[in-house]
Amino acid sequence: MDVRIDILTLFPAMFDVFNYSIIGRARKKGILNINTVDIRDYTKDKHRKVDDYPYGGGAGMVMAVQPIADCIRAVRKLNGGKVIFLGPRGKTFNQQMAKDLSKEKELIFLCGHYEGIDERAYDYIDMEVSLGDFVLTGGESACIPIIDSICRMIPGVLKSSESYMEESFYNGLLEYPQYTRPECFENKSVPKVLMSGHHENIRKWRRVKSILTTKEKRPDLFKRIKLSSDDIKLIKKYMKDGNI
Repeated sequence: MDVRIDILTLFPAMFDVFNYSIIGRARKKGILNINTVDIRDYTKDKHRKVDDYPYGGGAGMVMAVQPIADCIRAVRKLNGGKVIFLGPRGKTFNQQMAKDLSKEKELIFLCGHYEGIDERAYDYIDMEVSLGDFVLTGGESACIPIIDSICRMIPGVLKSSESYMEESFYNGLLEYPQYTRPECFENKSVPKVLMSGHHENIRKWRRVKSILTTKEKRPDLFKRIKLSSDDIKLIKKYMKDGNI
Protein backbone atom coordinates (compact mmCIF):
# COMPACT_ATOMS: atom_id res chain seq x y z
CA MET A 1 0.00 0.00 0.00
CA ASP A 2 1.39 3.40 -0.96
CA VAL A 3 1.69 6.44 1.30
CA ARG A 4 -0.49 9.39 0.33
CA ILE A 5 0.68 12.97 0.93
CA ASP A 6 -1.37 15.99 -0.12
CA ILE A 7 0.24 19.44 -0.11
CA LEU A 8 -2.08 22.45 0.08
CA THR A 9 -0.27 25.42 -1.41
CA LEU A 10 -0.53 28.64 -3.43
CA PHE A 11 2.46 27.57 -5.53
CA PRO A 12 2.12 23.93 -6.69
CA ALA A 13 5.01 24.24 -9.16
CA MET A 14 7.48 24.60 -6.29
CA PHE A 15 7.00 20.91 -5.54
CA ASP A 16 8.19 19.72 -8.95
CA VAL A 17 11.39 18.85 -7.07
CA PHE A 18 9.65 15.65 -5.96
CA ASN A 19 9.63 14.43 -9.57
CA TYR A 20 13.37 13.78 -9.38
CA SER A 21 15.97 11.62 -7.65
CA ILE A 22 14.99 9.18 -4.88
CA ILE A 23 11.53 10.61 -4.22
CA GLY A 24 10.75 10.71 -7.94
CA ARG A 25 11.69 7.04 -8.36
CA ALA A 26 9.56 6.06 -5.37
CA ARG A 27 6.59 7.88 -6.92
CA LYS A 28 7.05 6.02 -10.20
CA LYS A 29 7.13 2.72 -8.30
CA GLY A 30 3.85 3.60 -6.59
CA ILE A 31 5.37 3.70 -3.12
CA LEU A 32 4.60 7.40 -2.70
CA ASN A 33 1.49 9.22 -3.86
CA ILE A 34 2.34 12.94 -3.54
CA ASN A 35 -0.26 15.44 -4.73
CA THR A 36 -0.33 19.23 -4.79
CA VAL A 37 -3.59 21.09 -4.30
CA ASP A 38 -3.92 24.77 -5.24
CA ILE A 39 -5.69 26.60 -2.42
CA ARG A 40 -6.80 29.26 -4.93
CA ASP A 41 -9.12 26.69 -6.52
CA TYR A 42 -11.27 26.87 -3.39
CA THR A 43 -11.67 30.61 -2.94
CA LYS A 44 -15.09 32.14 -3.59
CA ASP A 45 -13.48 35.35 -4.82
CA LYS A 46 -13.91 35.78 -8.57
CA HIS A 47 -10.34 37.10 -8.83
CA ARG A 48 -8.99 33.98 -7.06
CA LYS A 49 -7.91 36.11 -4.12
CA VAL A 50 -7.01 34.17 -0.97
CA ASP A 51 -5.71 36.95 1.30
CA ASP A 52 -6.90 40.21 2.81
CA TYR A 53 -5.83 43.05 5.10
CA PRO A 54 -5.66 42.19 8.81
CA TYR A 55 -8.32 43.53 11.16
CA GLY A 56 -6.77 46.07 13.53
CA GLY A 57 -4.25 47.18 10.94
CA GLY A 58 -0.66 46.18 10.42
CA ALA A 59 1.75 45.42 7.62
CA GLY A 60 1.20 42.68 5.08
CA MET A 61 -1.72 40.43 4.22
CA VAL A 62 -3.30 37.44 5.96
CA MET A 63 -4.50 34.23 4.31
CA ALA A 64 -8.28 34.03 4.61
CA VAL A 65 -10.00 31.22 6.48
CA GLN A 66 -12.64 30.36 3.83
CA PRO A 67 -10.37 28.97 1.07
CA ILE A 68 -8.20 27.15 3.61
CA ALA A 69 -11.18 25.52 5.34
CA ASP A 70 -12.87 24.51 2.08
CA CYS A 71 -9.61 23.16 0.65
CA ILE A 72 -8.98 21.03 3.73
CA ARG A 73 -12.57 19.71 3.71
CA ALA A 74 -12.26 18.68 0.06
CA VAL A 75 -8.91 16.93 0.52
CA ARG A 76 -10.09 15.12 3.65
CA LYS A 77 -12.60 13.23 1.49
CA LEU A 78 -9.61 11.44 -0.08
CA ASN A 79 -7.02 11.69 2.68
CA GLY A 80 -7.82 11.01 6.33
CA GLY A 81 -4.38 11.91 7.65
CA LYS A 82 -3.29 14.65 10.02
CA VAL A 83 -3.36 18.21 8.73
CA ILE A 84 0.08 19.66 9.42
CA PHE A 85 0.59 23.41 9.14
CA LEU A 86 4.07 24.77 8.51
CA GLY A 87 4.20 27.68 10.95
CA PRO A 88 6.33 29.40 13.61
CA ARG A 89 4.29 28.29 16.63
CA GLY A 90 4.93 24.62 16.01
CA LYS A 91 7.41 22.25 17.54
CA THR A 92 10.75 22.37 15.76
CA PHE A 93 11.11 19.55 13.27
CA ASN A 94 13.79 16.94 14.02
CA GLN A 95 14.75 13.38 13.14
CA GLN A 96 12.50 11.82 15.77
CA MET A 97 9.50 13.66 14.37
CA ALA A 98 10.48 12.47 10.89
CA LYS A 99 10.58 8.86 12.16
CA ASP A 100 7.16 9.20 13.76
CA LEU A 101 5.51 10.78 10.72
CA SER A 102 7.09 8.23 8.35
CA LYS A 103 4.86 5.60 9.97
CA GLU A 104 1.69 7.40 8.87
CA LYS A 105 -0.11 6.16 5.75
CA GLU A 106 -1.73 9.52 4.99
CA LEU A 107 -0.62 13.11 5.65
CA ILE A 108 -1.83 16.57 4.63
CA PHE A 109 0.52 19.57 4.66
CA LEU A 110 -0.75 23.15 4.65
CA CYS A 111 1.69 25.82 3.48
CA GLY A 112 1.06 29.29 4.83
CA HIS A 113 2.08 32.51 3.14
CA TYR A 114 2.12 36.28 3.56
CA GLU A 115 1.85 37.30 7.25
CA GLY A 116 0.22 34.04 8.26
CA ILE A 117 -3.26 32.55 8.37
CA ASP A 118 -6.53 33.69 9.90
CA GLU A 119 -6.61 32.38 13.48
CA ARG A 120 -9.88 30.56 12.80
CA ALA A 121 -8.11 28.33 10.28
CA TYR A 122 -6.41 26.56 13.20
CA ASP A 123 -9.72 24.81 13.89
CA TYR A 124 -8.99 22.64 10.84
CA ILE A 125 -5.34 21.92 11.69
CA ASP A 126 -4.13 18.95 13.77
CA MET A 127 -0.45 19.80 14.16
CA GLU A 128 1.90 22.73 13.58
CA VAL A 129 5.56 22.22 12.70
CA SER A 130 8.40 24.73 12.41
CA LEU A 131 11.63 24.20 10.49
CA GLY A 132 13.51 26.52 12.85
CA ASP A 133 13.70 29.96 14.40
CA PHE A 134 14.16 31.96 11.23
CA VAL A 135 11.88 33.61 8.69
CA LEU A 136 11.03 32.11 5.28
CA THR A 137 9.03 33.57 2.40
CA GLY A 138 6.41 30.86 2.72
CA GLY A 139 5.58 27.43 4.07
CA GLU A 140 6.59 25.77 0.81
CA SER A 141 10.29 26.30 1.55
CA ALA A 142 9.86 24.48 4.88
CA CYS A 143 7.57 21.79 3.53
CA ILE A 144 10.01 20.44 0.93
CA PRO A 145 12.82 19.33 3.30
CA ILE A 146 10.32 18.04 5.85
CA ILE A 147 8.55 15.79 3.34
CA ASP A 148 11.89 14.66 1.90
CA SER A 149 13.12 13.69 5.37
CA ILE A 150 9.93 11.75 6.13
CA CYS A 151 9.71 9.94 2.78
CA ARG A 152 13.26 8.58 2.76
CA MET A 153 12.40 6.43 5.82
CA ILE A 154 9.30 4.89 4.28
CA PRO A 155 9.99 1.21 3.44
CA GLY A 156 11.02 0.74 -0.17
CA VAL A 157 11.96 4.35 -0.87
CA LEU A 158 15.66 3.67 -0.28
CA LYS A 159 17.39 0.45 -1.32
CA SER A 160 17.86 -0.79 2.23
CA SER A 161 17.28 0.33 5.82
CA GLU A 162 21.03 0.73 6.26
CA SER A 163 20.94 3.66 3.84
CA TYR A 164 19.22 5.85 6.42
CA MET A 165 20.02 4.15 9.73
CA GLU A 166 23.68 5.16 9.48
CA GLU A 167 23.02 8.72 8.34
CA SER A 168 23.62 11.82 10.43
CA PHE A 169 21.04 12.42 13.19
CA TYR A 170 19.27 9.05 12.78
CA ASN A 171 20.81 7.77 16.01
CA GLY A 172 21.56 11.19 17.46
CA LEU A 173 25.11 11.40 16.07
CA LEU A 174 26.68 12.90 12.98
CA GLU A 175 27.75 10.40 10.35
CA TYR A 176 31.33 9.14 10.16
CA PRO A 177 33.63 10.43 7.35
CA GLN A 178 33.19 8.89 3.92
CA TYR A 179 35.79 8.26 1.18
CA THR A 180 35.87 7.06 -2.41
CA ARG A 181 38.46 6.81 -5.21
CA PRO A 182 41.19 7.87 -5.65
CA GLU A 183 42.96 6.22 -2.73
CA CYS A 184 45.35 9.19 -2.46
CA PHE A 185 44.57 12.77 -3.44
CA GLU A 186 47.09 15.60 -3.00
CA ASN A 187 49.02 13.62 -0.37
CA LYS A 188 45.87 12.79 1.62
CA SER A 189 45.12 9.06 1.77
CA VAL A 190 42.06 7.04 2.67
CA PRO A 191 42.39 5.58 6.21
CA LYS A 192 43.91 2.10 5.97
CA VAL A 193 41.23 0.49 8.12
CA LEU A 194 38.62 1.23 5.42
CA MET A 195 40.62 -0.80 2.89
CA SER A 196 41.41 -3.65 5.26
CA GLY A 197 38.28 -5.67 4.52
CA HIS A 198 37.93 -6.30 8.29
CA HIS A 199 34.27 -5.43 8.84
CA GLU A 200 34.37 -5.36 12.63
CA ASN A 201 37.37 -3.02 12.72
CA ILE A 202 35.68 -0.80 10.16
CA ARG A 203 32.52 -0.71 12.28
CA LYS A 204 34.49 0.26 15.39
CA TRP A 205 36.42 2.96 13.54
CA ARG A 206 33.24 4.45 12.13
CA ARG A 207 31.57 4.44 15.53
CA VAL A 208 34.48 6.27 17.15
CA LYS A 209 34.73 8.80 14.32
CA SER A 210 30.99 9.42 14.49
CA ILE A 211 31.20 10.15 18.22
CA LEU A 212 34.27 12.38 17.96
CA THR A 213 32.94 14.27 14.93
CA THR A 214 29.72 15.01 16.80
CA LYS A 215 31.67 16.20 19.84
CA GLU A 216 33.76 18.55 17.70
CA LYS A 217 31.16 19.84 15.23
CA ARG A 218 27.92 19.69 17.24
CA PRO A 219 28.65 19.81 20.99
CA ASP A 220 24.96 20.55 21.58
CA LEU A 221 24.05 17.14 20.14
CA PHE A 222 26.92 15.42 21.92
CA LYS A 223 25.63 16.56 25.32
CA ARG A 224 22.45 14.56 24.75
CA ILE A 225 24.22 11.32 23.83
CA LYS A 226 24.67 8.63 26.47
CA LEU A 227 27.83 6.74 25.58
CA SER A 228 28.03 3.06 26.47
CA SER A 229 30.96 1.57 28.34
CA ASP A 230 32.04 -0.05 25.05
CA ASP A 231 32.02 3.37 23.37
CA ILE A 232 34.28 4.81 26.05
CA LYS A 233 36.68 1.86 25.83
CA LEU A 234 36.82 2.14 22.04
CA ILE A 235 37.57 5.87 22.14
CA LYS A 236 40.36 5.40 24.68
CA LYS A 237 41.87 2.56 22.68
CA TYR A 238 41.82 4.39 19.36
CA MET A 239 43.16 7.59 20.90
CA LYS A 240 45.97 5.67 22.60
CA ASP A 241 46.89 3.76 19.43
CA GLY A 242 46.76 6.89 17.33
CA ASN A 243 44.35 5.34 14.85
CA ILE A 244 42.03 8.32 14.67
